[in-house]
Amino acid sequence: MSAAELPLPSAPSADTRDAKHRAMQEAAKWFALLRSGEAVHTDRAAWEAWLAASEAHRAAWGCVEQVSRRFEPIQSSVDPRSTVEVLQTARHHALRRRTLLGLATCGGTGLLSWAVWRHTTLPAMAMAWAADHRTSVGEVREVSLSDGTRVWLGSASAFNEDYQPGLRRLRLVTGDIFIETAADARRGFVVDTPQGRLRALGTRFNVRLEDDGQTFVAVYEGAVEVRTATSGSTRVLRAREQTRFSGSGVEDPALAAPARESWTQGLLIAQDMPLAQVAAELARYRRGHLAVAPEVADLRVFGSFPLNDTDRALVMLSTVLPVQVRHTLPWWSSIEPKGKGAAPSP
Repeated sequence: MSAAELPLPSAPSADTRDAKHRAMQEAAKWFALLRSGEAVHTDRAAWEAWLAASEAHRAAWGCVEQVSRRFEPIQSSVDPRSTVEVLQTARHHALRRRTLLGLATCGGTGLLSWAVWRHTTLPAMAMAWAADHRTSVGEVREVSLSDGTRVWLGSASAFNEDYQPGLRRLRLVTGDIFIETAADARRGFVVDTPQGRLRALGTRFNVRLEDDGQTFVAVYEGAVEVRTATSGSTRVLRAREQTRFSGSGVEDPALAAPARESWTQGLLIAQDMPLAQVAAELARYRRGHLAVAPEVADLRVFGSFPLNDTDRALVMLSTVLPVQVRHTLPWWSSIEPKGKGAAPSP
């Protein structure tokens, strides 16, 4: 059984999610204080007592330290801005189920916390940066290929182009692409992912590498044939259908959400979308860690939000929902119930 096919663990209870979320937020506050240069001996003693109080506290502290280490090269770099781009462009690439299981204390918190800060291996980072076409975090870019095909790249995305006399082939390395194929009677058009091959049949469609090791595809015009890499099973998706597939199988199609196209225009359109899902989409376009408190994760969201200004999008959410956004550290934010605890950070 592959890592992508491992069964999911049972969902933690609401009380467990609340406790873990609280521990993560407390850990971030302790980290901010200890790194501020203002902590005194009694503060350090209190932190040590907090750390020793439970395994959950120690696990949360470890998560905060891991996220922090991603930013250490930025602070010491001669050109911090370029270092951020290097670190962050590949952040969405290599997280697979085995990584999540290996970081269960972070990813299993039910917070959308560690899931929005993605690890990547050095080879994966190199693949993204060596790709023919790529974007940085927060960037949406349109590319016109030699045959007239148009491709939009989402945040932190990359693909390779391989046009041959008998075939037009793209290889999605990381992230999200939206394709509008040009007609070519002599050459077919395919998109390869680690999970299989998509053959376009005169179409407009969206392809995304998901964090759980599957490929998502939504078709808006024409049709797309899905062929899985391991089992070789196939399924044809028609216009207005979407599905996800692994190397061994394809899920039953569902109705494609029209709002899924909106990211190519720099917008996230939420139509009765859970706040947790909205936050996960915003996190793709945002540097750092974004968590959602379990108490508000299921709030329903309606509206349009800018992907090129996620800070403004978070402010908009706080004006239409009973939530507040806390910025415990410059790279650590959370969406909490309004009025809970201290006032949110500026």
